Amino acid sequence: MQRRATASGNNAAASDIDDSQLYKEHWPDLGGSIKDSLHNGCRLTTITKKFPIITWLPKYETSYLLQDFIAGFTVGLTTIPQAIAYGVVAGLEPQYGLYSAFMGCFTYIIFGSCKDVTIATTAIMALMVHPYAIQSPDYAALICFLAGCLILLMGLLNLGVLVRFISIPVITGFTIAAATTIGSAQINNLFGMATPSNDLVPAWKHFFTHLNAIGWYDAALGVSSLIFLFLMKKTKDIPFGNRIMWKYVSLSRNALTVIIGTSLAFGLSRDGVQPFRVTGNITAGLPPFRPPPFSTNVNGTDVSFSEMIHTVGASLASIPMVAILEVVAIAKAFSKGKIVNASQEMIALGMCNIMGSFVSSMPVTGSFTRTAVNNASGVKTPLGGAVTGALVLMALAFLTKTFYFIPKCTLASIIIAAMVSLVELDKVRDTWKAKKKDLFPFVATLIPAMFWSLEYGILCGIMANISYILYSSAKPQIWLNNEKILEREVGLVDVKQKLDFASAEYLKEKVVKFVNLNVRGSRNLVVIKGQEINSIDYTVAMNLISLREDLKILNCDLICWNWNVSSAGVVCRLENQMRDMFRFEKSLEEVVHEYLQTHSNTSSENSLYTLA
Repeated sequence: MQRRATASGNNAAASDIDDSQLYKEHWPDLGGSIKDSLHNGCRLTTITKKFPIITWLPKYETSYLLQDFIAGFTVGLTTIPQAIAYGVVAGLEPQYGLYSAFMGCFTYIIFGSCKDVTIATTAIMALMVHPYAIQSPDYAALICFLAGCLILLMGLLNLGVLVRFISIPVITGFTIAAATTIGSAQINNLFGMATPSNDLVPAWKHFFTHLNAIGWYDAALGVSSLIFLFLMKKTKDIPFGNRIMWKYVSLSRNALTVIIGTSLAFGLSRDGVQPFRVTGNITAGLPPFRPPPFSTNVNGTDVSFSEMIHTVGASLASIPMVAILEVVAIAKAFSKGKIVNASQEMIALGMCNIMGSFVSSMPVTGSFTRTAVNNASGVKTPLGGAVTGALVLMALAFLTKTFYFIPKCTLASIIIAAMVSLVELDKVRDTWKAKKKDLFPFVATLIPAMFWSLEYGILCGIMANISYILYSSAKPQIWLNNEKILEREVGLVDVKQKLDFASAEYLKEKVVKFVNLNVRGSRNLVVIKGQEINSIDYTVAMNLISLREDLKILNCDLICWNWNVSSAGVVCRLENQMRDMFRFEKSLEEVVHEYLQTHSNTSSENSLYTLA
């Protein structure tokens, strides 16, 4: 970039900005970039990156096999009872949760990039799909397919960067609201009562207004199971004995709880009479592999594809978004120093949902609980998911009669225990300590998600995030103070943020107001520092031109000092005569000195105002 400045006549200290050179330096060859992107996209290495199994499987060592088997088996013992429970939460028969689990495990092996992540149905996904699944299981499979297509498309377009625009307070608020709602919905099942609603307030209202309907056997088993789960979680911290054994005992707590509860229900049943409310019949065998349903029948009425889409509505956007947030957040939490490719995780999640829809699966995503179990079990590669998937398939084939006797209060205790671990109050405390303003998007997410719906809750949180960003952008930090330069009084105003269309008018108002309040002579100078202004847009450029004209009316001159050349070029391409307004590669004292020489006819008592 060629920049020249002279110190005499009308061209004093003016910069000559070469437009053609500016374009070459600051704007790449767009056609070449597109060509290179297309060429890179067709390379074999780029294609293989979409299938991580091609990278890790040839490097697989036999020493990994035992560790992957142990991890996969342990995760399977956690997955089976949770999948059954979350199928019930979704308003489906229990086997649908198992369908979701086994297909998610097998598909993620091929496309997943994080060895620890376990894909299956989760409590949040179950709750979000519940309003539609209770009408027909076909709704769950269709949502699973459409959500998978959208997630896959976003991953292929490398839109994983979008998750960066959702802050941790929003995710925390959403997670706490979902965990509270899901846990509250199970309080009735825990005490042996029917659950009329999965919403927070109706669930508790029903509980307190129907205390006389408590099943005392269920209540005793449910509360005991809950206490047992919390105690078992602490066994990994026992300081004596074999610590590895205690760790696996702790990891198997869900399976042990289900085994104990099922054994009691089976042993205490007499002539078909049960002391507990049990899960009931579960369809045995593998699900049929067929395309997802694009129409259905609800209560004898045919429902077309367009009517199904209209019924699901905004959930077609919120469910994929929540699924992406969960899997990316989990992958980052267990990446252990590695960079997580969010777009690849979206591709994997999209394929898991698409393939799952062919076996009547409900929407799936990453499970924090099962991923933590996988990690703690020392899994070495994603192949551990094959063991988990195989275990789920075996359960579907051989254990469905046993599942009949699983008490609902036992499943409720497992869900409540899992939800308690998701209520991360320590993050709320840390947010309060670090920056109290960040509690605004947290509360904006939490309240609507708990008392309105999860979809609108996260939407409100995102809107709060956006409004926060826009507010900060519209009012950048501008410092104004007075200084003496060359024995002249100088006013300094430093712009501390980038300028864009939202802040253009704000800068102009601040400058004009400052000059009106501080004018003391017949000739004044306004200098805007530009070291921290990396880029401007058309609106800023137009406001800058307008500002110069307004300052002339106030008998002021405007100089832009040490601006980024590309930013200066935006203004100069609009009006060529604005070139003399910019000064480069000179100190502020030199700029002031040249200005004084140029306007030597000005009286010595004139005040000099510099807005930096």
